[in-house]
Amino acid sequence: MVTLADIEAAAGRIAGAVLRTPLVRADALSRATGADIHLKLENLQATGAFKERGAANRIALLTEAERKSGVIAMSAGNHAQAVARHAQLAGIRATIVMPRFTPTTKVTRTRAWGAQVVLHGETLAEAAAHAHELAAREGLVFVHPYDDADVIAGQGTLALEVIHDLPDLDALVIPTGGGGFISGCAVAARALRPRVEILGVEVESYAGFAQALAGQEVKVGGATIAEGIAVRDIGQLPLALLKEHEVEVLVVPEAAVEQAIAMLAESGKIVAEGAGAAALAAVLTFPQRFAGRRLALPICGGNIDTRVLANTLLRNLMRDGRIVKVLMEIPDRPGVLADIAARIGDQGGNIIEVVHQRQFASPTVQAAHLEVMFEARDAAHGRSITEALEAAYTVRRL
Repeated sequence: MVTLADIEAAAGRIAGAVLRTPLVRADALSRATGADIHLKLENLQATGAFKERGAANRIALLTEAERKSGVIAMSAGNHAQAVARHAQLAGIRATIVMPRFTPTTKVTRTRAWGAQVVLHGETLAEAAAHAHELAAREGLVFVHPYDDADVIAGQGTLALEVIHDLPDLDALVIPTGGGGFISGCAVAARALRPRVEILGVEVESYAGFAQALAGQEVKVGGATIAEGIAVRDIGQLPLALLKEHEVEVLVVPEAAVEQAIAMLAESGKIVAEGAGAAALAAVLTFPQRFAGRRLALPICGGNIDTRVLANTLLRNLMRDGRIVKVLMEIPDRPGVLADIAARIGDQGGNIIEVVHQRQFASPTVQAAHLEVMFEARDAAHGRSITEALEAAYTVRRL
């Protein structure tokens, strides 16, 4: 098992190779949620994620013969970059097997650290199987992303830093994939501050630990924006550590993760990937549980594809009612479009997009369909603009 001594030794081993990231109080997020939120900015690591801690510790412990052989890892991105970077710093050959669905930004960055990237399989499990085959065939050392005591000890160093910087912490809320991160932090936090609550966070489609801890069969799968914690086969060593330290794992919906990404960007001025925003998603999903409590939330990764980030922000604007899309049936005569634009403009709205269908959408040649997307200050403002349109036209909000 992993002990506090292992984690403290790891902290000394990785010092200088891994950034000691800041823990900052997020005033805007605290006011919005009613909790006292402090963000541990692991997105500032050189590879954009906390995974450097475990990878650096594991690689530092390789024997001379293992260094000559080289290392191999399987990962959807952040562990891949971490292993690639620290292998490069140590002058060790690295091969990374990634699932075919891995975001392009993570593949590109992993290659930029000098690793050979192999894209194989549709899932992490398929990528892992291929990585083990390559390891056996080529004599490479397999660096597991979470089911490895040395990796777990490295990840636990984050909790040492958090407790040093915020000794009166109430709860540490940690995104949970394979379990290496939360189990290492649980060991450290329980030893140093037994009263601190340790909570894991999983997304609904990949709630493996929540199911396992409840004694249920693990059934996971599907698309999620939190691909960094979308793990089918949870770690058995982490599971044992979570049971030993009585860690609870919360489950959050996909929409809460998207909302958290947008909230971090808008209010916190922080870019987080889906997994990196999962801790805040838990606060948004269970507000009463966290109200008034002092929380540390690791922003454990910031490697989000720019297109995904843009789409997430737009989807959140539509959920909040700050972007509104309506379908209108209008008479097909001169001046109607100008009137609609004037009604929206008079109310202070900003037109983003207009689609005018005359030929095929309307049941009569005397009418047309008009789709209008406009920007509002908030949901109430959006409703007032819609009501101004409804005063003259048939309007359906999309």
